[in-house]
Amino acid sequence: MPDAQSLEETRQGLIVRDLSFHYGPKTALDAVSFDVAPGTFCALLGPNGAGKSTLVSLLTRLLVAPEGVISVAGHNLLQSPGKALGDLGVVFQQPTLDLGLTVRQNMAYFAALHGVSRRAVPARIDAALDRLGMRDRAGEKVRALNGGHRRRMELARALLHDPKVLLLDEPTVGLDAAARQSITDHVHDLAQQGLCVLWATHLTDEVRDTDQLLVLHQGQILARGQAGELRSADTLSNWFLSQTEVPA
Repeated sequence: MPDAQSLEETRQGLIVRDLSFHYGPKTALDAVSFDVAPGTFCALLGPNGAGKSTLVSLLTRLLVAPEGVISVAGHNLLQSPGKALGDLGVVFQQPTLDLGLTVRQNMAYFAALHGVSRRAVPARIDAALDRLGMRDRAGEKVRALNGGHRRRMELARALLHDPKVLLLDEPTVGLDAAARQSITDHVHDLAQQGLCVLWATHLTDEVRDTDQLLVLHQGQILARGQAGELRSADTLSNWFLSQTEVPA
């Protein structure tokens, strides 16, 4: 039984309880429940069609769940959506940048959407870009950036308002190996600094043995725990395939 302190720490992260969602007769999520505490990198691992995109849409309120509870940093997403989303940083699978604006202009627009004071915006942008090694690109048009730099910029933007929970949906899709490694390493560092991270992916090489792992398949959580303990003596890739194999 967790003590009062650990329960309070988890409450300040991400809590999902009995979350279900249906597209007509098709069940996309079936009573999904999990917790991610602050300072935790949690990999949400699932094959295509597992329900990851639906879950991300529910966590970001692009969809509203008729069943279940979502709590972000202690705020119920249904009852207090403004407060919950204000503590959530998101990097979506599909880029959401204005290619005709500079890096700094994109960041400033996002800061305004989150209510960051105009006086604080320049310093916030500089600090966020510094964390990703992007300050020297601040004046460049986004269309001039390569895929890796665009993703780093989106990550910097997601951190601009100092969220307590960071959600990333397949953030390395389409990137080369070096860019994937750089972004994965940086987000692990953010978790070690106290951020609550949920990283949705279908790529097992982005998961470390020390990460918390959730395996989502056909709308249900099949397994949960520390990645290294779950895979035991096998590789994570082989173990994952064995968990999600559909009988012929």
